[in-house]
Amino acid sequence: MKNIKILSVFALISLFSVLSFAQEMTKEQWQNEMNNLSAKKTALTNEINALRTDIDNLKSMNLQDPEECIDELYQMVGANRSDVENFRTAVNDLNGKINRKEGPKADRQTDLNVLKVNKISALPEFFNKVHIDMQKALDNWIEESKEIMYTVVRGDHLWGIARKKEHYGNPFAWQVIYRANRDQIKNPDLIFPKQVFKIPNLTEEEKSKYERLRKNFKPAPVQ
Repeated sequence: MKNIKILSVFALISLFSVLSFAQEMTKEQWQNEMNNLSAKKTALTNEINALRTDIDNLKSMNLQDPEECIDELYQMVGANRSDVENFRTAVNDLNGKINRKEGPKADRQTDLNVLKVNKISALPEFFNKVHIDMQKALDNWIEESKEIMYTVVRGDHLWGIARKKEHYGNPFAWQVIYRANRDQIKNPDLIFPKQVFKIPNLTEEEKSKYERLRKNFKPAPVQ
């Protein structure tokens, strides 16, 4: 309907433009202009009629509710809106873990494989993200070695070993070294030169735990 109004206004403007210059035209020029306008009128009338036909056809069509289309799309993969919402949450959660490199990497790959085999991953909303983007992020994830080895030297203690920047940079994490080497350490206060200890990587939970201990630590006042 908007297009019809625009075409009508255009025709009126053209007519007024011709009338304003009518007094300056010869009879032959006038006749030619009238013929041109008549041709334009016929073309515009035909276009208006075609638009009206299109409008009538659209009104007669039984267009489906978009929400119903979405439900039908979900049904094609055997899911409903609740299933898709749960899958969306799982995708976002795993994507965050991958971006933050919350290992082990192998576990994240297992999680992603579970999402891939879910038919919901075939929906346009998820396909590229699950099958391409997240897998690419995992492939580019270079996982650090799970642990390093450290040879004890004279004067070492677990507190100091944990405090080394190349290890944890946090002395409160000494317990991790102790637990990982219980086969060699009988008393955490007694370690000996040339002992070789495993220095495991800290999990994100352990990092947070020992960082809180470090920040909250208050040395005893000097007597």
